[in-house]
Amino acid sequence: MRDDGLIRDMREEYNEYLRDESRTAGFADSISFPRTEEDIRRIARYCYDRGCRLTVQGGRTGLAAAAVPFGGHILNLSRMDRVTGMALRDGVFYLTVQPGVVLRELRKAIAAKRFDTADWSPASLDALEAFRAAAEQMFTPDPTETSATIGGMAACNASGARTHGYGPTRGYVEGIRVVLADGDTVALRRGEVCARGRKMTLTTESGHTLHVDLPTYTMPRTKNASGYFAADDMDAVDLFVGSDGTLGVLSELELRLLPLPNTIWAATCFFDRKEQAIAFTDALRRTEVKEVSLEYFDRRALDILRTQKREKTAFAALPDIPAGVGAAVYAELHCSGEAEAAGKLFRLGEVLTEAGGSEEDTWVARTENDRDKLLFFRHAVPESVNMLIDERKKIFPSITKLGSDMSVPDEHIFDVVRLYRTTLAEEGFDAAVWGHIGENHLHVNILPRNEEEFVRGKELFVRWAEAVTAMGGAVSAEHGVGKLKASFLRIMYGDGHIREMAALKRVLDEKSILGIGNLFSEEDGRTRS
Repeated sequence: MRDDGLIRDMREEYNEYLRDESRTAGFADSISFPRTEEDIRRIARYCYDRGCRLTVQGGRTGLAAAAVPFGGHILNLSRMDRVTGMALRDGVFYLTVQPGVVLRELRKAIAAKRFDTADWSPASLDALEAFRAAAEQMFTPDPTETSATIGGMAACNASGARTHGYGPTRGYVEGIRVVLADGDTVALRRGEVCARGRKMTLTTESGHTLHVDLPTYTMPRTKNASGYFAADDMDAVDLFVGSDGTLGVLSELELRLLPLPNTIWAATCFFDRKEQAIAFTDALRRTEVKEVSLEYFDRRALDILRTQKREKTAFAALPDIPAGVGAAVYAELHCSGEAEAAGKLFRLGEVLTEAGGSEEDTWVARTENDRDKLLFFRHAVPESVNMLIDERKKIFPSITKLGSDMSVPDEHIFDVVRLYRTTLAEEGFDAAVWGHIGENHLHVNILPRNEEEFVRGKELFVRWAEAVTAMGGAVSAEHGVGKLKASFLRIMYGDGHIREMAALKRVLDEKSILGIGNLFSEEDGRTRS
């Protein structure tokens, strides 16, 4: 395969593939860019025969270093970027895509109702005609980074702001094709292969039977992307979604679409104190408004945006943030028409006033252009924080931003906010907090000013993982575990359940070559119970 160029030796020109958005960098011996499932199968067999570790990559937008290699071979799927078909079943549209399809490009194609159909089947072309005549459609998962690939989103069960209303990626994956570590393949469609209790049987396309014992832990009652999905009588599709590239390579996915709402309005609400913003969130979730997004920004995040608007021309379009405010919440409403939207907005205003917010300071977006401005505001926060850290790294090269990804059940939202506030103050950290407050999922970002704060910040994250676990929460709500949070997963599930996950992996990956270091250590992955 080296002769035909499928597997290439690592050279300087490929150095960018040694890192992802976590700012973690690794090393590798070789790299490949397959274009077909058969390419993946050949590469997998090559690595399996040699016991060579294999790291799967998509767009490398992840924040948990799941796509960062530490030796062996990089399997980069970015060139498997075609939409290969469409189906219409019971009034629902489905798209079949390769794993390297970029979310941003998929959204454009869906909106324009235009696809490259050169190799589509007659049935797919018939579905496309119906799609063009139907109401507008959407693929709902919406991670902040729209350059994410569909395969990568499925690998970590990505979500985003609209998860509050629609749920994460898992619920929109209807079928998958998987290349296992030895090059064999499994084809799964939702509803066709399910576990009996916690025992599952998979049959590969070559006829091999694999008996899988699912982990016995109980998943937390909250937004969760921590470890293998496990539940009684679960669907086999769900085992691979969120598996962080450790069980197989997703070579094809079928995605379920939903009708785009007729009317989408949004509002950004400001509060003097964070406690008012939390109370507003808690109260609004109990109403009939049924918002699809609730996004939070604390005082430090707002101050960083003010500075960016003042000092960087790229952020000049940011709206002026009201003076003195201490927190903000962005809410998005999806409605059947403007009458429904107006009613929901009125009810939101009532809840806002009761929580101590000001309707006069609220930004309301009734058009797509105005909504884009509010979304620019939301997306400018992490970008601005990264720029701030990049400046500090010029003096202290070893530091990075430390961002949490933990969630708790509804009844613990006030508890976890109090935990963050108290411990950050005790440690004297510079920190900015934003994120998906609708699911009690805040990204607490410690911004270290030197190496000593960087070390203490990582220690504080361990304490948070222990506290969140005690509240019945998840140590990773949407970014996956990857390599950076493997120690947190052990806190969440304990040694026994980690061994169960490792044993499950060995059934599908006997030589333990896939995604080494993701979810659990290499030693855990190779040691038999």
